[in-house]
Amino acid sequence: MINDSSERIAAALRERVAASPPGAQLPPTRALVAEFAASPVTVQRALRTLNAQGLVESRPGVGTFVRAARTARPSDYGWQTAALGSPRARIPGNPTALKTAGHDTIALHSGYPARELLPERLVKAAFARAARSDAAISRSPATGLPELRSWFAAELAEATPAGVGPPSPSDVVIVPGSQSGLSSAFRVLVGPGRPLLIESPTYWGAITAAAREGVEAVPIPSGPDGPDPAVLAAAFERTGARAFYAQPNFANPTGAQWSPELVTAVLDVVRGHGAFLIEDDWAREFGIDADATPVAARDEGGHVVYLRSLTKSVSPAVRVAAVIARGPARERIIADARAEAMYVSGLLQAVALDVVGQPGWRTHLRNLRHQLAARRDLLAHSLREHAPEVHLTAMPRGGLNLWARLPDATDLPALTRACEDAGVLVVSGDEWFPAEPTGPHLRLNYSGPDPGAFPQAAQAIGRALRP
Repeated sequence: MINDSSERIAAALRERVAASPPGAQLPPTRALVAEFAASPVTVQRALRTLNAQGLVESRPGVGTFVRAARTARPSDYGWQTAALGSPRARIPGNPTALKTAGHDTIALHSGYPARELLPERLVKAAFARAARSDAAISRSPATGLPELRSWFAAELAEATPAGVGPPSPSDVVIVPGSQSGLSSAFRVLVGPGRPLLIESPTYWGAITAAAREGVEAVPIPSGPDGPDPAVLAAAFERTGARAFYAQPNFANPTGAQWSPELVTAVLDVVRGHGAFLIEDDWAREFGIDADATPVAARDEGGHVVYLRSLTKSVSPAVRVAAVIARGPARERIIADARAEAMYVSGLLQAVALDVVGQPGWRTHLRNLRHQLAARRDLLAHSLREHAPEVHLTAMPRGGLNLWARLPDATDLPALTRACEDAGVLVVSGDEWFPAEPTGPHLRLNYSGPDPGAFPQAAQAIGRALRP
């Protein structure tokens, strides 16, 4: 970090550069040291700052010179239109959930937990150990480290009831994050131009993956309790689809969790149509009033292809996930994953395995449950008090988000802009629908930094709704 002295010198030199012609040479470092009564290191920091800002250029062995202003000429890329042709599919633009928030911004938009909700000490220690191990310089097997595959299989086996065959490590394929796993599953199980039944609203990453693979996304309405099995069955009949993508536990964005009865009904529909359920267990560690029980734990016929990520719960820097599948589907996913990325970083796999294998991991998860509960309740209370026009469709029993319905007449783009102008980043609910939205919504993340600012954020939303 630049100290105050170097900032002061940089400011003085910036004025001198502004008054100098292009190509003028600045005094040598020793002269500047004497002029500003500073150390050579401090002067060099100031010069590096000006260099990074494009104001000066250093010529080794010669000196430092005022950089000539360059006039940018607009480039003509029109030839690329003919070369590229029409896109196969329109890929959704950059989602608001990935937008970087400023230091003075209240971030209700992000899809990732704040730093204080991560096992930071465990992660840093795991990286240090992994850097000293063979994982730092070796290539991992194409399907992943055997120990990590065994951990994922054992975790799912713990939830498997008696009488159902548990998964084995050979059923597990390690992939570089859930987005890669989704793309692979959609390519292998569906394919370009073919229908995929998908919850609506649903995770924007799944919508993006479907568009990227040229898959026809067929929306299945999903409310606070999940989808209607009768509607799902009718969609299978009407479209001939062979796969249904869903988040049965703490769905993003609605927070819905399927009841055991709904799990049974959906599995019956999927099995009856000889289809796959692509289960995205994105929030396994984020239970608050309930635990996440994977639907895959009740399947032994290979109908459920299970996707499980550690990125949100361990660290955004550890993009490691697993796909658990059986039969020919597994073989095709392995072949696809190998062709896509060849293998996943052994270093990141070693870090993930280290973290989840530490005794402190369980302690962290117990504390996380309480922290998420407090944040969820505070944001919900703040909205009820300061933005009563906002209707929470349900109080989620887990996950990271509140799904808020706004009045029908709400100008959603104007509202999100007004909130951002007030220093509050929110996500338009339109980004979570694979087809036309059913009404104006906001997805509000309660796991971001500074929960003490939730009342202030709710006030800003309330003012934006009452211009």
